[in-house]
Amino acid sequence: EYDDKAEATHRVDSLNLLIYVILLLITILTVWLFKQRRFRFIHETGLAIIYGLIIGAIIAYAIKKPEEKKGNDYFNSTNQSTVNPVSVFNVCSHQVETVTESSKNELQEKASIFFSHFFNFFFIYATFDPEVFFNVILPPIIFNAGYQMKKKHFFRNIGAITVIAFIGTTISTLVIGGLMYGFVLLIKSTKLTMFTDCLLFGAIISATDPVTVLAIFNDLNVDVDLYAIVFGESVLNDAVALTLTKSIESYKSAKSGFDGMAFLNCLAIFMKIFFGSLLFGCFMGGVTALLTKFTKLKNYPTLETSLFVLMSYATFLASECLDLTGIVALLFCGICQAHYTYNNLSATSQNNTRELFSLMNFLMENFVFTYIGVSTFTFQYHSWDAGLTIFAVFSVIVSRMCHIYPLSFLLNLGRVHKITCNMQHVMLFSGLRGALAFTLAIRNTSTVARQTILSITLIVIILTVFLLGGFTTQIIYWLKISIGLNINPDVMTNDYNFLRFYDGSSSGFLLEGRSSAASICDSIQIIPLFKRNFKKLFSFDLVFIKPLLTNHEPPLTETLPKCCFPIAKLLSSKEQLT
Repeated sequence: EYDDKAEATHRVDSLNLLIYVILLLITILTVWLFKQRRFRFIHETGLAIIYGLIIGAIIAYAIKKPEEKKGNDYFNSTNQSTVNPVSVFNVCSHQVETVTESSKNELQEKASIFFSHFFNFFFIYATFDPEVFFNVILPPIIFNAGYQMKKKHFFRNIGAITVIAFIGTTISTLVIGGLMYGFVLLIKSTKLTMFTDCLLFGAIISATDPVTVLAIFNDLNVDVDLYAIVFGESVLNDAVALTLTKSIESYKSAKSGFDGMAFLNCLAIFMKIFFGSLLFGCFMGGVTALLTKFTKLKNYPTLETSLFVLMSYATFLASECLDLTGIVALLFCGICQAHYTYNNLSATSQNNTRELFSLMNFLMENFVFTYIGVSTFTFQYHSWDAGLTIFAVFSVIVSRMCHIYPLSFLLNLGRVHKITCNMQHVMLFSGLRGALAFTLAIRNTSTVARQTILSITLIVIILTVFLLGGFTTQIIYWLKISIGLNINPDVMTNDYNFLRFYDGSSSGFLLEGRSSAASICDSIQIIPLFKRNFKKLFSFDLVFIKPLLTNHEPPLTETLPKCCFPIAKLLSSKEQLT
């Protein structure tokens, strides 16, 4: 009986995965066709959702379920939610064995029953464990964001990115939570009854995922500052949104109403989780850099690449075990791996890691969006509410306006090269929702409120991907955003200019006719203290941290005091000393 159960489960799991693989194959071929025709109105993520919706609708409505057939003793006596795979396939097998003794009409009826049983069983088990998404699907997406980050453009606009990601995400959470709670009180909803539930939805839905917009930006080579701000916000925004979600959940479990001490405790938890995860991710990135620096793994590229991948994934798992946030740790681990570890890898491993994570990111992103389409119809724990959903879409738009325009105004007070009104409109239009919001929403559907949050999140994701993502190209042309610029330099460059320009000793690389040092100042003039110390920070990295973690010159034996010579020699590789 156990073997039969295992075989039955294996068949359905195989069918389940086969369907998603076929959908991904169709998506890839369609994307290729669209690229050939230069058709940009639908990105691959939108196509993945469309195909997922079609398959989900077929599974949910087009297949006649066996409980609807009269005389079906098995389903008349068995609750659908407790279907046993052994019983299902025993019934199916019996029907097949008796087919050869039946007439043609009976053959058709029994075959219909067989496939009805099979697809009903598939419908029940067509959803994945939410932990699969959080522990397997999401990590490659987040790590790739940090690892493939365009460092030059990111740090040129670090001030604007930090302000919009941290303060903007917080404002978005509060605005959405406040508006939703006011609407809940107005209509006396029984699904979202607590302010903490509305605030939790605000944190979840504030996680932006402008993958569609960034792909279009890449194709059109838009203004570098616009690209950097949108990309940088999406990188840090995910980390902030996830930490806010965990903090609100801890606050909710501590107090159902407002309490000053519980609120302060929530803020403390946010700081602990975010910065603890950040430091742990950087620490693991540094450990990986040291391992690749002081070993001869570059002689064995397969082992080297394997070590790199496993150390990065171990960062995620270890941080979760330490009650931190694996996503935040993994993001900053990816940034450190790109800045330090990448320089220690062999040329083969450098290419392998970049291509591997690009491939995994593409497949995982499209898998998530395909699953979003399928689960819209097949997921069992939905709680739909048209009024709440419509108002949620309105709240998301308002929250985006409430932080993009005011924060851009404040940032422009200290910037020489302003964030123009047209750039702000495109930033507003770039607030798509995607993989992280869906993963956070589907992790817990144990209550009606959490089921409602999931259902609303699905609709918001679908609408933003189609409406915002679909019209991005046209909006860029209408607003006359600069295009055709070079925004794709090698993100892993070892060029000294990347760090040299911070100390003003060189004009560094030139972009749009201005020096990088001047561009750096544009982004951080609003924070004078940070501006004064920014140069020192990167000089310290260039002189001490990079020589410690990589084979970068000059070696520590030349930069550290003479009294530290034994330690400096120990921490320097033979390549540096020779």
